[in-house]
Amino acid sequence: MTRWVAIFEDHPEAEKGWIRQRHSQDHFAYLAQNLGRILLAGGLRNSPDEWYGGGLWVLEVEDRNEAVSLCEQDPYFRLGLRRGYQLYLWGKAPCYGDVQL
Repeated sequence: MTRWVAIFEDHPEAEKGWIRQRHSQDHFAYLAQNLGRILLAGGLRNSPDEWYGGGLWVLEVEDRNEAVSLCEQDPYFRLGLRRGYQLYLWGKAPCYGDVQL
């Protein structure tokens, strides 16, 4: 198993309100369904008073293909809210010792 970080970027012109409003429960259900592989997830924004413009996940999966599949099956991705994402293999700095997510 390897840990990956996925950083999602939303389409600035996407109907964010519509997609988020109508499909947030589907998105959150998807995250809950995959808790064993998507260890942490949350929205990203430039400041506390701005709307979300993306998201970040920490995944623990067998390989990159599994990480891609998880990212692309998310309702937010399938419905076009996400412009795209970057996947990075993640290794923690040794000074943090054992970290459980």
